[in-house]
Amino acid sequence: MAREIKSELGSVCEVKLPIGETLAIKRNRILPVDTAQGKRKRIGIVTGIHGDELEGQYVCYEVLRRIREQPECLTGIVDVYPAMNPMGIDSMTRGIPGFDLDMNRIFPGSGDGAMTEYVAHKIIEELSGADLIVDIHASNIYLTEIPQIRINELHSDVLVPLACHMNVDFVWVHASSTVLESTLAYSLNSTGTPTLVVEAGVGMRITKAYGAQLADGLMNTMRTLGIWQGAAYPAREPIVDARADGVVFFNAPKAGIFVPEAKHWTTLERGDVVGRIVNPLTGDVLAEITTPERGILFTIREYPVVDEGSLVGRLLKR
Repeated sequence: MAREIKSELGSVCEVKLPIGETLAIKRNRILPVDTAQGKRKRIGIVTGIHGDELEGQYVCYEVLRRIREQPECLTGIVDVYPAMNPMGIDSMTRGIPGFDLDMNRIFPGSGDGAMTEYVAHKIIEELSGADLIVDIHASNIYLTEIPQIRINELHSDVLVPLACHMNVDFVWVHASSTVLESTLAYSLNSTGTPTLVVEAGVGMRITKAYGAQLADGLMNTMRTLGIWQGAAYPAREPIVDARADGVVFFNAPKAGIFVPEAKHWTTLERGDVVGRIVNPLTGDVLAEITTPERGILFTIREYPVVDEGSLVGRLLKR
């Protein structure tokens, strides 16, 4: 007999706002009906911490769609949190509107603190103890990122093996000195809840191909964890880089309009042109940005207007 599943809609927290409305962070929990049969593995899919990052919205939809197509294959608990910063998403702003705060800079929060600290505290309380949390981000509106996972070297022994099931192209292991301790991922990882940070796509957009790639990776990871018994989605083998100097950053030497010349996620040789900064008023090329050595372009500027010092790309040394 086919296994039945149920959907439990609930709230992580609800806070009254001064304008007579309520801030509510929603959760959808999908699980088999026969919940009495022992402790089940649990995965949490988190997105929308930054209100201008929407790539994860499609991933949440796609994972739920696949589960509903094969409900008999679900053996664990899948928690979906599509909008951790609902006010930011509603107002199309990166942070929490009205507070001028980046939500991913206030964790772990405080149960006795201000509203934003209380919300952060309740999120940590909700997610703690899961077998895996996947925190999905996009880039901002200025840059587009190849699907990748970023990991603090302090937790790489646990997280890199999990990341290799996620069907991403690149796993970037950061030095601990470059990681902010006030992020959701750091707070959870440091207290024993494994958390992967995914970056993919561009701000305020949905890149359907990237969403499908990440959904494949999540189904594959859920199968590995014993949460899903459906068909396997073979994961691509990611490039794992933990070198302190493994990435070259390209910054604009002049203000102007950035015109890319290289294709995203392609191998460039030393001296290849990444892009040019031009002056549309005079027709002059103000600067030509070239690669100092061979590598793969995994970040490229999406928004063309640049100031001096603006990030226009990243190259993974090969």
